[in-house]
Amino acid sequence: MKPETQETLLLEGLAKSDSKAIETIYKENYNLVQSLIVNNSGTTDDAKDIFQEAIVVLYEKVKSGGFELNCQLKTYIYSVSRRLWLKKLAQQQSRFPLSDHHEDLSIVVEDDIEEHEQRDMEFKTMDQAIQQIGEPCKSLLEAFYMQKKTMQEIAYNFGYTNADNAKTQKYKCLTRLKKLFFTQYKNDSL
Repeated sequence: MKPETQETLLLEGLAKSDSKAIETIYKENYNLVQSLIVNNSGTTDDAKDIFQEAIVVLYEKVKSGGFELNCQLKTYIYSVSRRLWLKKLAQQQSRFPLSDHHEDLSIVVEDDIEEHEQRDMEFKTMDQAIQQIGEPCKSLLEAFYMQKKTMQEIAYNFGYTNADNAKTQKYKCLTRLKKLFFTQYKNDSL
């Protein structure tokens, strides 16, 4: 399958909140964003936050319709993540030096403050939903998406009889998380 076709399918899956597409996007792009953040005065927790926020930006763009990807998906996610990270560093008045190459990016970020504040609110809403989801869903999703555990490992660690049962439970947890997120999101938007 051509890379362009695969990326189109991933974006379509993301728009439909398909867990397999979301999982693939995470697996193929998270390490790149983590390297960016960790190599520029950040922590792995910062990387997780920025990556999640970048995925929310991508999700909103795809969901709104008419979004056309003019580069590789990893390039888009990296670019959005870099802009979000520069904004966060500027807000913290970090000692992170902005080279001449990055000055134009900080200007673009300042122009999009309202858009980024909206993304911050969405990220906080997702964090609230994750806190509300309860156990074992919270730990199961963290094990899969953050710790990169296989379904077989999760089945063993959580006491499921096999990987298929663990996968079914993960799907149920994701569905519940989406419901919590969108309920809270709708309430926050009113």
